[in-house]
Amino acid sequence: MTGPLVPFREIVLKVHSRCDLACDHCYIYEHADQSWRTRPKVISEEAISWTALRLAEHAKTHALPSVSVILHGGEPLLAGPARLRQVCAELTAALDGIAALDLRIHTNGLQLSPRYLDLFDEFGVRVGISLDGDRTANDRHRRYADGRSSHPQVLKAVALLREERYRHLDLGLLCTIDAANDPLAVYDALAALDPPRIDFLLPHATWDEPPPRPDGSPTAYADWLLTVFDRWEEQGRPMPVRLFESVLSTLGGGPSLTESLGLAPTDLVVVETDGTLEQVDSLKSAYDGAAATGFDVFSHTFDEVAAHPGVRTRQLGLAGVSETCRQCPVVRSCGGGLYTHRYGSGAASGPAAGPAGFDRTSVYCADLEALIRGIESRTAAATTSPAVTDTGELLAAQLDLTRSLLAELHSELAGRGGASWQEAWELAGVVERHSDGLDELLAHPYTRPWLVDSVAALREERPGAPGTARRLAAYVAAAVIRGGLDVPVRVGHRDGALHLPTLGVLRLDDGAGPDGAGPDGAGSYGAYGDAEVRVVEKGFLVRAGAVERLVVRPGEATPYWRPVRRLGRDGAPDLALDDLDPYRDRFGAPVHPGLGDAEAAGWSARLAAAWGLLRDAVPDQAAEAAGTLSTLTPLLSADTGAVSGPPGYGALGVPVHGDAGELALALLRGFRAAKLRALTEVTDLYALDTAPGQSRRAPWRDTPVPVSELLAGAYERVGLAAYDTAYRDHARRALDTLEDTAELTVSGKSLLAALWKEVDHA
Repeated sequence: MTGPLVPFREIVLKVHSRCDLACDHCYIYEHADQSWRTRPKVISEEAISWTALRLAEHAKTHALPSVSVILHGGEPLLAGPARLRQVCAELTAALDGIAALDLRIHTNGLQLSPRYLDLFDEFGVRVGISLDGDRTANDRHRRYADGRSSHPQVLKAVALLREERYRHLDLGLLCTIDAANDPLAVYDALAALDPPRIDFLLPHATWDEPPPRPDGSPTAYADWLLTVFDRWEEQGRPMPVRLFESVLSTLGGGPSLTESLGLAPTDLVVVETDGTLEQVDSLKSAYDGAAATGFDVFSHTFDEVAAHPGVRTRQLGLAGVSETCRQCPVVRSCGGGLYTHRYGSGAASGPAAGPAGFDRTSVYCADLEALIRGIESRTAAATTSPAVTDTGELLAAQLDLTRSLLAELHSELAGRGGASWQEAWELAGVVERHSDGLDELLAHPYTRPWLVDSVAALREERPGAPGTARRLAAYVAAAVIRGGLDVPVRVGHRDGALHLPTLGVLRLDDGAGPDGAGPDGAGSYGAYGDAEVRVVEKGFLVRAGAVERLVVRPGEATPYWRPVRRLGRDGAPDLALDDLDPYRDRFGAPVHPGLGDAEAAGWSARLAAAWGLLRDAVPDQAAEAAGTLSTLTPLLSADTGAVSGPPGYGALGVPVHGDAGELALALLRGFRAAKLRALTEVTDLYALDTAPGQSRRAPWRDTPVPVSELLAGAYERVGLAAYDTAYRDHARRALDTLEDTAELTVSGKSLLAALWKEVDHA
């Protein structure tokens, strides 16, 4: 077994081992393991105390912020109020000051009364009730031993739990599926009770004892669930349904929400009424003793159980499922199915054939795949991020991200920015009400690294607030100039140089100091002074003490004013050639300290020629790049591959070297990389919790690479294939490989489909 030990965050505590119902589908009494017969009916006081001690010890050892304890049976309410009070009191006392305690109880509800609910209210015990639907569905399995229906009594329990005084304890309804039941009748009956959550459970089965399929369909359970899913969708998802929400979460790259699906490691242990420590209860369906560990709370710690080979196997994620499952595109959502449902003794044949034990697909394999693909096909349009297919949406999402960072910075400052920050913040609001200039500045790609650095500086308690305030004031001043607003702005300058983002740098002295006001650390400007910026009839005026500087035409250089140069020549788009911004140094390669006029003219001419080549060879991509890029920054690197680094979307770092052909390829490669990175910042294209085993072989590499790298390489090469057909084969082979990966989210698959269309037309 590999990987670190996974601590238990959920404990199933058996407080009573018998039940007042005789459900014929119960995994405890009706399946292979019959160990319940030898166990005491009620958990002992000693077992309670040792369980509380072990749990507190485990939580403290692993610094767990919270643990969940589920009181279970049999029927846990048969333990009686006195014993349940002792359980709750000892667990609460043991965890006090160590970890938050989430107490729950799963019950059939027959014994539920105000006496119990008042006790649960005292200790915050939330209650989940088992109910299989309407009376017909519920009576199919959930009857008393003499055959009487339990349905009316369960409805009384649900009604009691829904009373206003107890509603906060309601955990929801648990429904075991029977494909012979009418799915809509079941769902409608449950939904009518207005539960806070519904949890549909597949009946426990193995390859030795497969689930009943009334119509013989290999996807009977998926068909049943999809019928319910459609009704749930039509009604606007009135309550959470954990199985559906887990599938939707994993399709979007998120975690599984249930043990029965997904690749998350198990973190559950069972304590029986005699103090025996066992693995997950459902294993009792596999064979007698399948859940046993040989440990108990009196002599063993929870860490010893967590290290048990059976437990560790269920903590291996992708490596813990069968080879067939590892190659399946839906494995991230189904996780190979519940561990128990993979079991076979080895005697089976046909589709159940395989090695003895759990190294098989789930007995519900066809159902799980049909369910996941069915939910995906039904929700793809609604769950795919619009940024994937709409450039305008991508730009809007990027702006929202930057705005969120600015708001986060304001929150982090919490008064530490002083009067200068507050003044700049209030002026930003004034500018925003009267022009679009602030959005233009926030969309500037070098705004993002300033915000990220400033937030980090504050959280790490590094000095940064003074520079942070002056940078915001500089943005406001630039927005005022762009909008032609009559609003004076007080802004800081460093060593006599005033940097106005997107516009240029103004010298306020006669020295030959730095061209830009760069930060000392994150956001700190070192020695600085104050100046006032004001829009005048001709350009803008800056006063700093006795010094006045008038900039009449902001696009033209003067002895004191160095503007940001623009490309915009010979049919090339009007892009900034920014070698001034202090936050431009984010490309992983040295930036040029400042181009001379001749060098700038030569670079600009070659860039314009490169753009002409792109316009002729890949007109659609050239047009999109012209509409979304805003800034090119010269790099000193001799490598002619444009770099798209941490700046916000819209900036490319481009070497000053290379001829037009080399720069055209560099621009195209950089644009593709920048767009894909921008997409990953606003939507999940692939699962972020990728297991090493999910690496795929890339056509351009000898060793496997993560899916994120494969997708990035494919995205770049698809774009390049239209410019140079030499990239087409690698692009197609990478897309073929991505078709079979389980890591792409719904948005990622939508992007993959778009890439196929793009490469087909290349």
